[in-house]
Amino acid sequence: MRQALRLAQRGYGATSPNPMVGAMLVKGGKIIGRGWHRKAGGPHAEIEALRDAQKHGSSPRGATLYVTLEPCCTHGRTPPCTEAIINAGIKHVVVAATDPNPKHAGKGFKILRRAGIKVTSEILAAEATRLNEVFNHWIVQHTPLVTVKAAMTLDGKIATARGESKWITGEPARAVGMKLRYGSDAILVGVNTILTDDPSLTVRTKTPKLIRRIVLDSLARTPLTAKVVNDEHAALTTIMVGKHAPKSRVAALAKKVNIMVAPLAKSAAGQRPAIQLAWLLKKLGAENVTSLLVEGGGEVNASFLLGGLARRVAFFYAPKILGGRDARKGVAGEGAKSLREVVTLSEVEWQKVGDDLLLTARVE
Repeated sequence: MRQALRLAQRGYGATSPNPMVGAMLVKGGKIIGRGWHRKAGGPHAEIEALRDAQKHGSSPRGATLYVTLEPCCTHGRTPPCTEAIINAGIKHVVVAATDPNPKHAGKGFKILRRAGIKVTSEILAAEATRLNEVFNHWIVQHTPLVTVKAAMTLDGKIATARGESKWITGEPARAVGMKLRYGSDAILVGVNTILTDDPSLTVRTKTPKLIRRIVLDSLARTPLTAKVVNDEHAALTTIMVGKHAPKSRVAALAKKVNIMVAPLAKSAAGQRPAIQLAWLLKKLGAENVTSLLVEGGGEVNASFLLGGLARRVAFFYAPKILGGRDARKGVAGEGAKSLREVVTLSEVEWQKVGDDLLLTARVE
């Protein structure tokens, strides 16, 4: 099963909106087939393992199948795996995690058992569940799992008062950050990040991947010259505007990128109106965005964290101290009014990345 889990990880960044799944076929004490779900719309892990066995001249009849997730039992873009397992003559199916979809959970097991196949479940279930944390959240909550990512100094600053931020962390940390992008369906920033840094918000890894880019811009202030508006991936950019955004600005941007008019949250006097983030997450979830990486400035980060919408954080800390009352914070906003309201993290893990430190954790 551990080998099957390692196979499943090979699908990282490619299977959404499907889960990552790995499978191993064993017969006579020998591995006769291996497979993993390579990309959405492609064969599932069980089918890949069956084909691998046949490719190498081994019959799966009478074999044991180890698979990291309950086999599907419904027709989607591919036929149900339970049907293929039964037809192949598998005698025993060992499963790590049950299907998290309430509509399907346990149904695959029942179908296999009715066909006379022995089923063993909950083997390394915790590891399998953690592997598909994103899918599990999306399939149950119907919203993307939100991770807030920031690179900051030890005193929690992401930029100088003038907005200078390149580069706070070192190259190894930036490579890990790029891997986080690769594993996400969409990346989100606020318009101030566009105005200050003019980022490309692309995935720059050995394996190319296109990623949706979301800009929170209630008043349509995004420049028509911005990279996310003009580059070859402009069709992947969506700018979220409010109903009070200047119509001429909205019309000009709409010629280049996608525009979505979103409801606005209540804002304090003197503050710019903000997009309703809960509405946005529901909208993205309905569009099969299972994971959202927030790389905003301090205000956007605070909106997700203090608003209870973020589920994970990935904070990179460089061995530097910036100081300054006006330097930009990694998390700004109004802040917690008391220690009872602070954002609490669990499952905390620290990793040394070059000279920097990476904190990953779940938001309680």
